[in-house]
Amino acid sequence: MKKIGFLSFGHWSPDRGSRVRSASDALLQSIELAVEAEQIGIDGAYFRVHHFARQLGSPFPLLAAIGARTSKIEIGTGVIDLRYENPFYMAEDAGAADLIAGGRLQLGISRGSPEQVLDGWRHFGYAPDPGEDEADMARKRAEVLLDLLGGEGFARPNPRPMFPNPPGLLRIEPYSDGLRERIWWGSASNATAQWAGRLGMNLQSSTLKTDETGEPFHVQQAKQIHAYRAAWKEAGHARTPRVSVSRSIFALTTDEDRMYFGGGSKEHDQIGHIDNFRAIFGRSYADEPDRLIDQLRGDEAIAEADTLLLTVPSTLGVAYNVHVLRSILRDIAPALGWR
Repeated sequence: MKKIGFLSFGHWSPDRGSRVRSASDALLQSIELAVEAEQIGIDGAYFRVHHFARQLGSPFPLLAAIGARTSKIEIGTGVIDLRYENPFYMAEDAGAADLIAGGRLQLGISRGSPEQVLDGWRHFGYAPDPGEDEADMARKRAEVLLDLLGGEGFARPNPRPMFPNPPGLLRIEPYSDGLRERIWWGSASNATAQWAGRLGMNLQSSTLKTDETGEPFHVQQAKQIHAYRAAWKEAGHARTPRVSVSRSIFALTTDEDRMYFGGGSKEHDQIGHIDNFRAIFGRSYADEPDRLIDQLRGDEAIAEADTLLLTVPSTLGVAYNVHVLRSILRDIAPALGWR
């Protein structure tokens, strides 16, 4: 394991007990958490995007702000739902955010998960083409986005432009060189992981995937990573791909930790149904550091991935989440081979 980042869903709530009580709190605290995480040595700050929810709905202003406030930490998403996106506009926003960050953007994209409203992307003016479904729509947009980020010109210039044009066909601007290689696909199945590998995207695999074999979650996820890497190799890509897995991991080092996470209620995988398929949800890890290390050493997918994303309880505020991350870096990560 080479890198450890955090993944925040950016939840906010005015309810009692929440330390993130408004959308403004969620955005500003997300920036502060990234700044503090960089200072303690965390490698990446990643954010989940959900629409029609009290979470983080518009990622690029947030990513750009973090890019302007930090200098080393990777800045990413896990994931942006492409059912809601125009790939041309997205390429412009991503290019701008990456340039502001000095080439540190790690952009996770996907078909997305069930949302707060029915067919929410229709309210954004989008619909699948005839004979296709919303997953097809998202994957087609991914392919368009990848082409745009390649930087080749495609638009015929006006012979009488307002400003002088460079020669040839024009591309999306601003263009950020190298961003194409920092696109990740959030995959819930072996088939879409293989598709991502063939297209040359990095792989994000979360705490949820389709239950394809009935085996424990971490075993199925490790097999998904193997299938992805095999597809990548078969496609003949020159570079080495990156793979991240997400986990909820809490080292119980204080009474506050034990109060929040010491109940042991999610120590086993769970089975459910999402969008008419059987899904398996990976367990959470919460224990004293020595026992936690032993448990994590048995997680086959963590062993296969180069990047571990730690989901953080965002409503508990910046200070507590910095404590959670510092505890992992100090008490757990070195035993798992980090750095």
